[in-house]
Amino acid sequence: MKENISDAPFEVTDADFDKIIKKYNLVVVDCWAPWCGPCRMVEPVVEELAKEMQGKIVFGKFNVGENPVTSAKHQIMGIPTLLVFKNGGLVDRIVGAMPKDMLAAKLVPHM
Repeated sequence: MKENISDAPFEVTDADFDKIIKKYNLVVVDCWAPWCGPCRMVEPVVEELAKEMQGKIVFGKFNVGENPVTSAKHQIMGIPTLLVFKNGGLVDRIVGAMPKDMLAAKLVPHM
């Protein structure tokens, strides 16, 4: 389903997590927390990729501290963690901060 795919990451919560991953064909959820230094390093990378991959991948931001139910369900043990969902199913889990080109290389095969 392709409909008004944002060119910026949008907030995802426990309340709408499942709905979001089912709504779009390809969703990358950035699991983060405000106190996490590496998460702050990944944030601008995710924002740039959201612009560059608009129409192909939807990016969401998921605060693990505010959303414990989904964090536990997906066993988020370290952050930043990027969860990649295709057609509603988890297809990849990318843990840790990395440069934009490295992260893009991990996402492109899913498109």
